[in-house]
Amino acid sequence: MVGGTAVTEQPVFYLFIAATILLTLGYSWGRRRNRRITRATFGAITEVLRPKDQQFTNIGGLTGYHANFIPHKNRYVKQVDATLTLLPRQSWLWYPFSRLTRRFDRLFLSFHLTPRASGALEEGHLIDKSYSGFGGAKIDNAERLECERLDWGGRTFFLYYANDWVKEQLEYCRKQLGEHPGPLRHVALVPERDRLFVFLIPRPAEVKPVVKTLNEWFMNLVAEPAKS
Repeated sequence: MVGGTAVTEQPVFYLFIAATILLTLGYSWGRRRNRRITRATFGAITEVLRPKDQQFTNIGGLTGYHANFIPHKNRYVKQVDATLTLLPRQSWLWYPFSRLTRRFDRLFLSFHLTPRASGALEEGHLIDKSYSGFGGAKIDNAERLECERLDWGGRTFFLYYANDWVKEQLEYCRKQLGEHPGPLRHVALVPERDRLFVFLIPRPAEVKPVVKTLNEWFMNLVAEPAKS
């Protein structure tokens, strides 16, 4: 008993107890926060697409989710894939390092064209300068594309395009999204895969308007070539 009393009187013991309580509270807070972001993000996408079928898969505990959406009666897009990766807010030991290296949550969207719309795309990219330097953000055919630097709401973006038609379409996309890119960091038209790729930071209040605008823009973009 004497030894046990001596242990509990050591300052290190109380620091250990305080750290344990702090980490437990941090885990609870981080789990709730990530779940709120996940629900808000996928809820916003569902409201925009109104799919006839959808499937969700956990790919990383509290930090990674994947979803497949099958649009209802869509002549041009057969499927939309969404991958959401979150900062490890539930782990206060790892979270600060993740903030320094990964910096923010990420939402990746991929719109797959139907056979009817296949071949309707020409390559083009609208990409944030800071994101273009990240690993995995390299544009494979950059040397074959025209490139312009532009200011968008105080952020520097690069506009890559294969021809004037693509340039006009991406400039119209920027105009539709407004004076500021908000959470958007990359829009990519990839004809080799018949897909539109999108990357944005999933800020709950901003996901729906951005996805809604991009979805409407993309439907209009592929409609005319698909009809001809």
